[in-house]
Amino acid sequence: MQIRVGFEMEYRCPYPTPMILALNIHYSRASDLVRPDHLVTHPAVPITAYRDQFGNWCSRLVAPPGRFVLGTDALINDTGKPDVVAPGATQTPVEHLPESTLAYLLGSRYCETDLLSDIAWQQFGDGPTGWARVQAICDFVHRHIEFGYAHARRTRSAREAYEEGRGVCRDYAHLAITFCRCMNIPARYCTGYLGDMGTEQPHGTMDFAAWFEAFLGDRWYTFDARNNMPRVGRVLIARGRDACDVALASTFGPNTLERFKVWADEVVGP
Repeated sequence: MQIRVGFEMEYRCPYPTPMILALNIHYSRASDLVRPDHLVTHPAVPITAYRDQFGNWCSRLVAPPGRFVLGTDALINDTGKPDVVAPGATQTPVEHLPESTLAYLLGSRYCETDLLSDIAWQQFGDGPTGWARVQAICDFVHRHIEFGYAHARRTRSAREAYEEGRGVCRDYAHLAITFCRCMNIPARYCTGYLGDMGTEQPHGTMDFAAWFEAFLGDRWYTFDARNNMPRVGRVLIARGRDACDVALASTFGPNTLERFKVWADEVVGP
């Protein structure tokens, strides 16, 4: 299948405003791109790109005063297959984990492992390990948090999501990641596009999505505590320890986001 993905953001800035953006499709999907997701701005400004410490593509620019619009519109090939399900995947003992995964065992800005460790072990310590443990965590988080865009708060941490019992997809991901790390399973935060392909109507408002990956056996697997079912058509943008590492846009000065639109639609026909 082919998926058209993109976004458009409209800012208003009183002064020249530097921005760091993590809005390009992840390098691991580069060979799938039919039409690249080049960043386009109005008015046009110089853009430089770099790879951050997690390997994500990032852009730097300075937004001019006044109205500033930025966006992309890409076409990408996809297998059309749902997320991999591997019930036999085992939990790797900490002493045998690859060094590259160890950072994803530790607490981070939005994932307070020290504050949720006792709760995690009480809830999941006597249960199964491996894939079944991560799935049990997803099941718990899916039931525990009430979804609603009105509940969105960019400063909410995993502990606050647990205590408040409400949030959006990033809160589901943060809480599930934290519980996984508490149970000695490396887990990392993912952001990207996730359309409604293969789901029943009515479809909600389109936005960027958050999910997570857990390291089991010898590889990373995709999990999604918000939807809690295998989905088709995920297009990864960035990975990190939590949402702090993969902020879509970091702005360094006063500004107002006046308009925001995201799309991720299957292309039907030629």
